[in-house]
Amino acid sequence: MTAILPSPRGPLSEQLIDVLQNDRSNPKLPRPIIDDPLDEDVQLALYTCYELHYRGFADVTADWEWNPDLLRWRAYLEVEFRRFLRSVTSGGDDVERTIDQLTLVPAEEVGMSFHMQRQGTWDQMLDLFKARSMYHLKEADPHAWSIPRLTGQAKAAFVAVEFDEYGGGRGERMHSVLFGDLMEAAGLSRDYLYYLDDVPGQALSNVNFMSMCGLHRGLRGAMVGLFTAGEIVNAPSSRRMVEALTRLGAPSECIRFYAEHVEADAMHEQVMRNDVLRDLIEREPELRRDVVFGVESAGYLESRLATHLIERWESTAAA
Repeated sequence: MTAILPSPRGPLSEQLIDVLQNDRSNPKLPRPIIDDPLDEDVQLALYTCYELHYRGFADVTADWEWNPDLLRWRAYLEVEFRRFLRSVTSGGDDVERTIDQLTLVPAEEVGMSFHMQRQGTWDQMLDLFKARSMYHLKEADPHAWSIPRLTGQAKAAFVAVEFDEYGGGRGERMHSVLFGDLMEAAGLSRDYLYYLDDVPGQALSNVNFMSMCGLHRGLRGAMVGLFTAGEIVNAPSSRRMVEALTRLGAPSECIRFYAEHVEADAMHEQVMRNDVLRDLIEREPELRRDVVFGVESAGYLESRLATHLIERWESTAAA
């Protein structure tokens, strides 16, 4: 089922959605004024723009995907988004050190999976499922845009990982389908973008960063960085999610999704590190800084989402 346009969250998204709804061929969108590139309004506007490259919206014609005025307007948002992320990440070109740090368990054991493992409730789990659905119901699609931008062993190995993400050729085993099964078993809707109006901007920014890196050839290094980072941290975090779901007596379909990632991502980590990333930086050493940018930005955005959700849950519990 194709989604409908979301409800606006501010002047930028309202302006964009109005233009798309009314199908104006020459939108004449004014240059956006952006105070905070990560606020709800900007991130929803970006997510809506990017969705035109995925499945689109039922109430928007396909011609909008490559409308030059809309692309120009989106570019302003992207520039500010990237500029902000570069300002809050360390940067540098030490790819090996940056990747190695991902394998260390934080001494404080903070983050979403640790919280869910120790004290997460079923209602919090449902909240998290909704937030994650913004990516998992299109899992691996943002990364697929990078395939034609890679060459050699990096390309071949990248495709091998994507093949697993898409179920190894079996439709019912695609990770997006498994997450749909999870949603349905949890009593939630499995419809694509069904919860777009309900999730916080922090959940959108995670996916927006993937989409931006996938759609821009100049950010292929960042995409490889964020994809590698995801495969490294996903196996242990998914293991903690399995423990949390088992503790809560969750349906088997919910546990199966994360159990699948424990096994698959442990293998994918090695492929991404040794075959994709190593070959990429050997061929294009100038991309080292972009790889680090991708790793650090993905971590920063994920941390923002975790902090937002946990603080909201704690505030609700204390009320």
